[in-house]
Amino acid sequence: MILSKKLLKYKSIRHCFLGMEGGKSKGIYKSLNCGRGSSDTKVNVTKNLKIACRKIGSTHKKLILLHQVHSNRYFYVNRGKYKTKLVGDALITNKKNIVLGILTADCAPIIIYDPKLKIISAIHAGWKGAYKEIIKKVVNFLIKSGSDTKDLVAAIGPCIAQKNYEIKSDFKLKFLKQNTVNRSFFKKIKKKTYFSLNKYVYYQLKSLGLKKIDLIDKDTYNPKNNFFSARRAIHNNQNDYGRNISLIMIK
Repeated sequence: MILSKKLLKYKSIRHCFLGMEGGKSKGIYKSLNCGRGSSDTKVNVTKNLKIACRKIGSTHKKLILLHQVHSNRYFYVNRGKYKTKLVGDALITNKKNIVLGILTADCAPIIIYDPKLKIISAIHAGWKGAYKEIIKKVVNFLIKSGSDTKDLVAAIGPCIAQKNYEIKSDFKLKFLKQNTVNRSFFKKIKKKTYFSLNKYVYYQLKSLGLKKIDLIDKDTYNPKNNFFSARRAIHNNQNDYGRNISLIMIK
């Protein structure tokens, strides 16, 4: 379990970034696979979600998850259960005891807290969502709700490191067309190009006016760090992979 030093200062919330360890799943999902969208058994995934929620002193019945689609769509939630799937990539609430959850397997999980307004957000930011400005949309919603960006505290959780994130030339061109500043997030090594997702996400938060940002620099691709990784699974010729979960809740 990884905690943000910046978020730990606030006793009114609980949060965590969780990896592979401490769950009930077997095989390629060993062991804390929290991905309902994976081909793991529903029984094991449910057990793992219960374990994860206990880590922050809550229950899986208070957990809100999304059907994540690499979009820029977010939801403000004000109750613990929804009859239909929430299709999008970010959650926001100011209600106590609602657990916001984000699933990742190389993408960047982002948690944001406004200690003055007592409002929280959890964001799933792969390159597509970040490129489509999911982060900007969430921050703008918070500003419209009364937040001052200087008060917002953000933590970027474990995601794939640049050295393991090889991309193709058309990928880079897409980002350069968006903004020439994006050039700094690419590195060429032996005729191969690599992208830094966490630095791109950090830059977006910074450029939106956030000053309190915790970048947890843990590479999900590296098996020694005990996180599920979609790219590592592909390289190992596995047909599926587990999902890491990141959680935040107002007590």
